[in-house]
Amino acid sequence: MYPEHIPHAPAQRAVEVHQPTPYPPAVPVAAPVVPVQPNAVPAVASIVLPDGRVVTGYAIEPTRPEPVAAKPAVSRTAVNVALGGAGFLAVCGGLVLLTSFIAALTAFITQLIILAAVIFGGWIAVQIFSTRGHQRGTTVNIRKAVIKRNHFHS
Repeated sequence: MYPEHIPHAPAQRAVEVHQPTPYPPAVPVAAPVVPVQPNAVPAVASIVLPDGRVVTGYAIEPTRPEPVAAKPAVSRTAVNVALGGAGFLAVCGGLVLLTSFIAALTAFITQLIILAAVIFGGWIAVQIFSTRGHQRGTTVNIRKAVIKRNHFHS
C-alpha cells in the first residue's frame, strides 16, 4: 500500500527554495470628518500642584458598575408564619393519629368486655340450666324448708 522507503544520496535530493512575495502596503481609507457639537460642555478642572504648576483638564468621573439586582430579602414574619403553619399541620396530624389510636383501643377493650360477658353469661346459663347441677352441691328448697347441708328438716 505504501511505497517502499528507498534511501537516496544527498546529491540526488531535490531542493525547493521559496521566496516570499511582498504585498503592497495597505492604504488607509480616511473617513470623512464631521464636526459634532457635544451635548454638554464638560467642566474644566484646574489643580495647583505643590511646586506651583497648574494642571488643567476635564474631570473624568469614575465608571460605576451597573447595580446588581438585589434579591428581595425574605422577611422574618414570612418565615415565622411558614414555620408556624408547618408546626400546626404537624400537631394536627399527630392529634388525628392519637384520636384514631384511642378510638381503636376503645373499640378493642369494648370487644374484650363483650366477649368476657358472653363467655361468663354462657357459663352461668350452663350452670343454671344443666341437670347435673342439682346432683352435686347444696339444694335449698324454701317451701319445704329442706336444707340438706346443715340437715335441717321440718
